[in-house]
Amino acid sequence: MVDKNQTTKRISLENYGIKNAHVHYQLTSSALHNETIRKGMGTEAESGALAVNTGEFTGRSPKDRFIVKDDVTREQVWWGNINIPFPTDMFDALYDKVTDYLSEKEIYVRDSYACADDKYRLNIRVVNEYPWSNLFAHNMFLRPTEAELENFDPEWLIINAPGFMADPKVDGTRQHNFAILNFTKKIALIGGTGYTGEIKKGIFSALNFILPVDKNTMPMHCSANVGDNGETAIFFGLSGTGKTTLSADPSRKLIGDDEHGWTAENTVFNFEGGCYAKVINLSEENEPDIYHAIKPGAILENVVMDDNGKVDFEDTSITQNTRVSYPIYHIDNIQEPSIGENPKNIFFLTADAFGVLPPISKLTPGQAAYHFISGYTAKVAGTEEGINEPTPNFSACFGAPFMPLHPTKYAEMLSAKMKAAGVNVWLVNTGWTGGPYGVGSRMKLKYTRAMITAALDGQLDDVNYVKHPIFGLDVPQTCPNVPSEVLNPKETWSNAKAYDIQAKELAASFKENFKKFEAFANDEILGGAPIGG
Repeated sequence: MVDKNQTTKRISLENYGIKNAHVHYQLTSSALHNETIRKGMGTEAESGALAVNTGEFTGRSPKDRFIVKDDVTREQVWWGNINIPFPTDMFDALYDKVTDYLSEKEIYVRDSYACADDKYRLNIRVVNEYPWSNLFAHNMFLRPTEAELENFDPEWLIINAPGFMADPKVDGTRQHNFAILNFTKKIALIGGTGYTGEIKKGIFSALNFILPVDKNTMPMHCSANVGDNGETAIFFGLSGTGKTTLSADPSRKLIGDDEHGWTAENTVFNFEGGCYAKVINLSEENEPDIYHAIKPGAILENVVMDDNGKVDFEDTSITQNTRVSYPIYHIDNIQEPSIGENPKNIFFLTADAFGVLPPISKLTPGQAAYHFISGYTAKVAGTEEGINEPTPNFSACFGAPFMPLHPTKYAEMLSAKMKAAGVNVWLVNTGWTGGPYGVGSRMKLKYTRAMITAALDGQLDDVNYVKHPIFGLDVPQTCPNVPSEVLNPKETWSNAKAYDIQAKELAASFKENFKKFEAFANDEILGGAPIGG
């Protein structure tokens, strides 16, 4: 596909406080690719994709994400260790230091927007210190036409300076890196980290505040696709649970892989213009769409390659969080524009490393709200420093680090929309079966795909269900192309008593985690809790 985002338009950054910069505006993806290599910041993989190393940070740093506390945010934001307040005067001082740092440098600027539905469109100007960060913005945000660029009026500004190191004692940060949102000035200020995910998650966090408060639209950390029958499916899940993989279904059109809005008109729209997929253990056989999207224009992050540019997707010596970003048009089967109607099935994806949860189960509205607020998956050994065995990981609304409002606000919106649209809600375990991590094995992708296909096609509507004795979930007893013994997790364990002990421990973890939400939850939601443990 020809990259049409090239322009002869010239802009100045003086009004942002960035003086005498050499501004590269709206460079093509190929130009940014070449700039990165010219500067010695990346190499080319054998597929033609750009490969970079993001440096010290290979993932987000949630403890270094702040929101400016002022009249706009003071009463609305759910303050705490997720949404950490930052003083207005210290933001202004730090902003001046960052813009002074960027002055007289080579700078890469891109105008883009978020939200595929024009009624919710958010215009964004991205100012990057590095060319490959600007290529990431090209891939991940939506791309205006040449005509739209002529009179482009940015509403939000992202300033991204990976090479700037804050002084915590002076600047009020926790350490030298930071990502700060200022809703009054409409600025996302990012420094001290090369991890590109901070760029897209900054705008996602902003929309998670703007859409519910101003637009009566529910923001979702989810992927989405649409079938030939026009019915939309939504996939919630934390990183590593399979959102990108399972939504890239050759038989359905991809709406988007990570961030969406659900409107009052019962439509679902993508926030983004690209995909940001994990590539750990990536194979052409299991994930052909993602595999073939890694071509010129894509950026591989923190992968290990040989001298010929061949990537070893199993090598995690740099990080478990190896990634690729690519524009959505690298996927053949996409919905254009990235908007779906008539949501009919919602899937909550969890990678349960304890091997306890059924591979698929159907949820009542109360259970759906409970599990949405819980946002469970599990961390396994090696994913984070100090993690030596499976650990429960709860992230409210399957995206707590990006949710400025109280989780129950989003849960109430979801519950109302689910009931109004008459959707089915499924809990899908893409994690372990036959025992916990280290004993059992990862659920086969072909089985997970078969279960999701059966749910989408209505093949699970009339089968026999059995209630899980500890979690109270309705578990189907038959599913096309899936062995019946796989559907009941206890039957896959060699020791049934050990399964019961593990299941009760996990159920107790759910209940302990939910204590902080109990005062805000109604009886229906509280009734969705595990019945044992």
